[in-house]
Amino acid sequence: MSETTQGIAIEARAVSAAWMKVERARHPKRPYPMDLIERLFTDFSEIHGDRAFSDDEAVACGMARFRGVEVMVIGNRKGGTTKEKMRRNFGMPNPEGYRKALRAMKFAEKFRRPVITFIDLPGAFPGLGAEERGQAEAIARNLIEMARLLVPTIAIISGEGGSGGALALAVADRVLILENALYFVITPEACAAIMWRDAAHKERAAEAMRITAQEVLELGCVDAIIPEPPEGAHEDHEAAAALLGDHLQKHLAELNALSIDAMIAQRQRKFREIARFYNEL
Repeated sequence: MSETTQGIAIEARAVSAAWMKVERARHPKRPYPMDLIERLFTDFSEIHGDRAFSDDEAVACGMARFRGVEVMVIGNRKGGTTKEKMRRNFGMPNPEGYRKALRAMKFAEKFRRPVITFIDLPGAFPGLGAEERGQAEAIARNLIEMARLLVPTIAIISGEGGSGGALALAVADRVLILENALYFVITPEACAAIMWRDAAHKERAAEAMRITAQEVLELGCVDAIIPEPPEGAHEDHEAAAALLGDHLQKHLAELNALSIDAMIAQRQRKFREIARFYNEL
């Protein structure tokens, strides 16, 4: 086999491995955020509405208990049936969803409860109405406020963590990602359509973008990878939730041991240093 042929074969294997992660993250039986929330938390009491426009069904927020600890839980909802998915924009929040999430975070801050967010969305909802109601402003406001919340914050990327839509719930002290989850600025299909004018190059884009859990950990975009059952979280929801719960408990204990000033300083320093590739002398 020639060097050229070997190179093509190696590249094909790499692309296939990257795309396999995409397929696992999007598997129809993969647990959605609410599937994990139901298995990890008790006494979930949902908060509705943003007190400005409406109640976005793509976002669920509520007080809950996690292994005896009072917390605030936030996660996006995708829905089960086709009608539910359409009503919830396939899990993509409108601006009122982000405002509802921020309202819940402020409740948590008032009552000194840690905030835990679950993320599985390709991005914020891009509809005309969402833009007219201030989608960009709502996302930006969440980024600002999450950076200075006076309580521990943990974000969990359980499926797809897409663009500013995910980041608006992920400016946290700890950003955890499941083993087969993804974190990206744009979907591989959209990237391929821009770069090669053909979404059929999605596998090539997935490999080039470095969006898998191990790759984003190496880039410093997340703090830890949560292992999944051998065949993936979609094969055993209970085991996946149990593995996540143990890691969540550990990180929550570490954050609770920090002073508020030290916690905020650490959080802000982490996000300032993301994507730093060199230092000027």
